[in-house]
Amino acid sequence: MRLDNTGGPMMAQRNGMMFGGAMTLSTDRSTVAQGEVTFVAANVGSVTHELVVLPLPGTQLAGTRQSGTDGKIDEAGSVGEASNSCARGAGKGILPGTSSWVTLKLAPGRYEVVCNLAGHYAAGMYGQLTVTK
Repeated sequence: MRLDNTGGPMMAQRNGMMFGGAMTLSTDRSTVAQGEVTFVAANVGSVTHELVVLPLPGTQLAGTRQSGTDGKIDEAGSVGEASNSCARGAGKGILPGTSSWVTLKLAPGRYEVVCNLAGHYAAGMYGQLTVTK
């Protein structure tokens, strides 16, 4: 996975939230087989990012979750995250120029992979992963 922000001079920060510019989270695969899946998240941007994996219920589309007043989506039901610079698992974020990883056991279904730092999801940092039998 590649985590990036391409906001340039239009990118601004207010109250800890990023505004303007585009942010991207791109995956090298959209479908994987059930079982153990390793996510490697490389931050090629200029600000801290993270990767959180959430089940997508029913017919919900990736990118349609509501952000709260803190600029984040609800992480309830998360199956794991990579947010620890140069290490695996949870931490305080993936610093620019570093990577993090996590290995998860995923059942068949649809998942949304997101950066859930304030304002990043709303700026476009999400993608969908389908896990097959």
